[in-house]
Amino acid sequence: MGNVTLLEFLSGGREVPGHKPWPRYQLDARGWRALVEQMTVSNWEVLAEWGEPAEVHVLLRGEDSGAIAVVSHPCPDGKFFALGRVRPSAIRLERAIRDLWGLVPEGLEDQRPWLDHGRWGVRHPLGKPRQYDGEPYTYRFLTAEGDGLHQIPVGPVHAGVIEPGHFRFHCQGETVVRLEERLGYVHKGIAGLVAGRPVADAARIVARVSGDSTVAYSLAFARAVEAALGIEPPPRAVWLRALMAEFERIANHVFDIGAICNDAAFAIMLGHMGALREKLLRGNDLCFGHRLLMDRVVPGGVAADLSEAGREALGHMLYGVRKGFEQAVALYDSTPSLLDRTTGTGVVGGALVHRFGAGGFVGRASSRGHDARRLPGYPPYDELDFEVPVMAEGDVHARIMVRVAEVRASFKLIDQILAQLPDGPVLAPLMLRGAGEGVAAVESFRGEVIVWVRVSEAGKVVRLHAHDPSWFQWPLLEAAIDGNIVADFPLCNKSFNCSYSGHDQ
Repeated sequence: MGNVTLLEFLSGGREVPGHKPWPRYQLDARGWRALVEQMTVSNWEVLAEWGEPAEVHVLLRGEDSGAIAVVSHPCPDGKFFALGRVRPSAIRLERAIRDLWGLVPEGLEDQRPWLDHGRWGVRHPLGKPRQYDGEPYTYRFLTAEGDGLHQIPVGPVHAGVIEPGHFRFHCQGETVVRLEERLGYVHKGIAGLVAGRPVADAARIVARVSGDSTVAYSLAFARAVEAALGIEPPPRAVWLRALMAEFERIANHVFDIGAICNDAAFAIMLGHMGALREKLLRGNDLCFGHRLLMDRVVPGGVAADLSEAGREALGHMLYGVRKGFEQAVALYDSTPSLLDRTTGTGVVGGALVHRFGAGGFVGRASSRGHDARRLPGYPPYDELDFEVPVMAEGDVHARIMVRVAEVRASFKLIDQILAQLPDGPVLAPLMLRGAGEGVAAVESFRGEVIVWVRVSEAGKVVRLHAHDPSWFQWPLLEAAIDGNIVADFPLCNKSFNCSYSGHDQ
């Protein structure tokens, strides 16, 4: 095998024309198996993996070179060599591929269903009944054995107003010795909902994959479509998109910090941070016409411009939010009982984070400093000065402090964006120039959001895949709670704040 770069290895495959901005290569069964085997010695990252009828795709990034490519493998016999054998982050992705498309990942030890809860009543594309271990639609949780062990099932319906997910704890007394998650309860069939729809209609659906990341998903979809169709959005629109993305990042981080503290019985922080978030959302509505900025980013640009009055209002609002945020951080830092709950709790080691390729604050709190704004990068961030905070402790406190640092960095980014915001139009027409494929990576507040799209000559979506960063973070929550007490699970869970909706889509 030896040391070889990603693109050097893929040069032996067939490059599929019309895929932008990164190439797509097609490998036969032998080439795909060789790819999987090469990944045992090469540090290539799995950014996303998905399927369609009789074909599987994976988005890879070379760890050293940063080169990115889509690799496709036709599966006419309904099976493919499992990438999850060498990349644990791909295990649940390949279980989902089997559920959605009936393509069997050969050699994958865990063949249990993932999104399919036995309610679909469907057959896979090759016409065979779906079976797992000889019995349709059975799901067996893993077990732990030992003296004094007991199980605690939690969910899928929870006491709070949150989305459904099942958590199966094995405990010895109050200490958790194993946690296993069961997700998929809010699967919406996004790929099926957008198929055959005009790009503009599909954009509204993609914006709702995960409501708290609507700007990130809209931006990823817009950039993927623009790449596929060869469209350049106006410069002002590019900068307004970044402005909206940073406001979304701040609003989510601020509220997350308050919610984490609330789960440590420090409710005053949630009240304080909730008030700051409300100011941000009102500013969004005043400037762009929607509190959550939904449907503001569209293919070709943005749907709302920032007026001079809006710019002035933003300045006043940001002054108050910044001041209130620093007061809240000082309160957190000066509360020993709160720090005692967050420090050393829910630790995830850097080696595990790198192995799963986890990004966002989960990765950065455990020494993995990847940020899509930097690598692969996209405008206007290549013209902006900002830091990507990284810590090594990997506990709840580190995940809070990474959020704090990112909020401060976003405030500085907003200052730069407002100072350099160019004049001009904010929306370019969607000129159809033939069919095409495009993919984009955008840094949401959780990490990298990936959208891949194939557009027809008529300007309709043929196929789409949207990947949420939570896919690579949910498994790490199981590791984080190991050895902690049951009462610390809400604290650990909220410090991750993985998206049920984005994952299950």
